[in-house]
Amino acid sequence: MVSDRRGETGARGRATAGDAPPYAARLDPRTKLAVQTGAATLVLASPRAGLAVVAGLAVAACAAARVDPAAALWEVRPLVPLLVAAPVVEALTLGPPWVVPADAVAPALAAARLPPLYLLGVAYAASTTARESRAAVALLVPGRTGALLGAGVELVFRLLPSLRADLAAVRRAAAARLFDERGAVERIRVVGVTALRRAFRRADALALGMRARAFAANPTLPRLALARRDAPPLAIAAACFAAGVALA
Repeated sequence: MVSDRRGETGARGRATAGDAPPYAARLDPRTKLAVQTGAATLVLASPRAGLAVVAGLAVAACAAARVDPAAALWEVRPLVPLLVAAPVVEALTLGPPWVVPADAVAPALAAARLPPLYLLGVAYAASTTARESRAAVALLVPGRTGALLGAGVELVFRLLPSLRADLAAVRRAAAARLFDERGAVERIRVVGVTALRRAFRRADALALGMRARAFAANPTLPRLALARRDAPPLAIAAACFAAGVALA
């Protein structure tokens, strides 16, 4: 399982063990979720002005979480062709004039929304522990549903980094054995099957660990409490949400 501590340095720019925790790490996780909700509402309601505001907010969030935005975006560079393809395909027509640039504006704006929202999510993940996320979801969604959703969020937070590390290890091993010189189908088969085998092994280990620890839907979770430092982000979240609702 992945450690729950924030003190380790990761690819997304977390603080080192000797540093003071970043500002974002001291915020209540519900505050950070509120900021993401407000930003998403605004950027969906106002694709142009809202996009500029949310882009600035995303950069500020990355700074508050000590995350390098360029490094975070570089991790998802394989998705760039998909974002570019949407407006290009929309602009093409089957007859004269063949290309209508105005038709590409709406899908281009839709694609442009994703990077700032992704950066907000990265800042949240880099500054919030799995247990804090679980506690926040359990408090925001009442009853047993919230408890189960919170447990699912915690499991995803803990398991996904391990699965990504396994996939990277499989790809490195395949490259060391010169699998990149083989056909695409063979590479996909070897890497995919090996990665799935490791994923099932981790799932079995997780199930065994949950049974051994008498997993319950209502464990003791960290106490969450809003503080004065949460006021500015909450005000920003409320302003973004109100503007988004007004512009919708």
